[in-house]
Amino acid sequence: MRNLNGIRLSHHKKSKDLATVELPLPKTVTIPMLQHMGAGCKPLVEAGDVVKVGQLIGDSDEVFSVPVHSSVAGTVTAIQDYVASSGKTEKRVVIEVAEIQETIDAKPHPVSDQKSLVEAARLSGLSGLGGAGFPTHVKLNYKDIDKVDTLVINGAECEPYITSDYREMLEAPDDIIGGVKEVMRCLKIANAYIGIEDNKPDAIKLLREKIDVDNIHVVSLKSVYPQGAEKVMIYHSTGRVIEEGEIPADKGVIVLNISTVSHLYRFIKTGMPLTHKRLTVDGNFVDKPINVRVPIGTSIDYVLDFAGVDNNKADKILMGGPMMGIAIYDVETPVIKNNNAILVLQEKDRKYKASRTVSTLSPSVTEGTDNPEDAAKGPASTVVGKELVPPTTACIRCGKCVYVCPVDLMPAALEKAYDKKNVDSLKNLKVNLCINCGCCSYICPAHRNLAQKNQLAKEMLRKMKK
Repeated sequence: MRNLNGIRLSHHKKSKDLATVELPLPKTVTIPMLQHMGAGCKPLVEAGDVVKVGQLIGDSDEVFSVPVHSSVAGTVTAIQDYVASSGKTEKRVVIEVAEIQETIDAKPHPVSDQKSLVEAARLSGLSGLGGAGFPTHVKLNYKDIDKVDTLVINGAECEPYITSDYREMLEAPDDIIGGVKEVMRCLKIANAYIGIEDNKPDAIKLLREKIDVDNIHVVSLKSVYPQGAEKVMIYHSTGRVIEEGEIPADKGVIVLNISTVSHLYRFIKTGMPLTHKRLTVDGNFVDKPINVRVPIGTSIDYVLDFAGVDNNKADKILMGGPMMGIAIYDVETPVIKNNNAILVLQEKDRKYKASRTVSTLSPSVTEGTDNPEDAAKGPASTVVGKELVPPTTACIRCGKCVYVCPVDLMPAALEKAYDKKNVDSLKNLKVNLCINCGCCSYICPAHRNLAQKNQLAKEMLRKMKK
């Protein structure tokens, strides 16, 4: 079995040996009613209501939606409108934090079959904690579940800097293994594979020691980005290929992030829904990186202040990793369920073309590649305000974007087809197979917006189907 293409990144995981610390409670939290893919929730509280930690404060009748719970005890001071990253106007609940933190009377939620497992996943408020935010209960509610024989747990954490999942493996290995067993038992799954990059030998060793059954396997994977992408993880763990138009379950596989399965197990055992999230705070502008447990709804500004970071001097703040993270324009933005890192970057010593690859289509904040010999030298970059914006030049037909693409696409040809709005070419070139990893934009010496054009092309095709 050949290894899929990708790029090698210098990881800078300075926080890997730092145990998770607890964030002191902020004065207020602002909890969005949309923290996942799908429909937002309707607030179930009003200004003046008193809430407890773990209390349900938002829900929806939509299947593709996840309930929202209060991360603190306190008093609701406002219900606000805000513009979500999707561009839609949603609601969020502002809570003034009380001095005494009261928690809901949570009770264990035992599971025995698919129906009860799906119910537990929804009640827990879980959506994919690796960053995608896909509702967990929807993924587990696959109708042809009898065809699913394999569970894949994604512990790759292939983005530079981030170590939040790594700390989950070291600090809660029993919860991970317990969650894997519960999912396998309820869905009658024969085998499970926990995929972890080989730059985390301590986690691999620990989880292997914790496993006491023959049908759960820890797979050591090469440290190559985007190892954590769903299709890449499935192929390297099981050898199965997810074709265009398929979802993993069509090939007998369900994929869960390692922190997702751990949180699911804790809910089953305690009945306490998701209220906090572990974040890695790091970046080349952070002197003392940390892993910190944060109440959902806490502002980024408050977290950075706790970490001793003066964000006013930073060039870029990202939620997530430098390859696929979202650039933050307002430090009052609250932490949500699928956030796993806050990265603070400054122009000096940059090595990554971070937000060049993200869904916001924002300009690049970095230049160069991790392996300078692998990239042709382009013209000097220019600085616009605090943004380092490499100039885009004509394609030099070097083929590097094709060489690194993990799903064997032709990004330069796709860009040309999108610019010409050639729908037939986009379909023939399989643009919908693109996993938005950003490898093509990262490696391109001409600084072409290849990854962004792929996402715009997919959106154009989706609109044409409506």
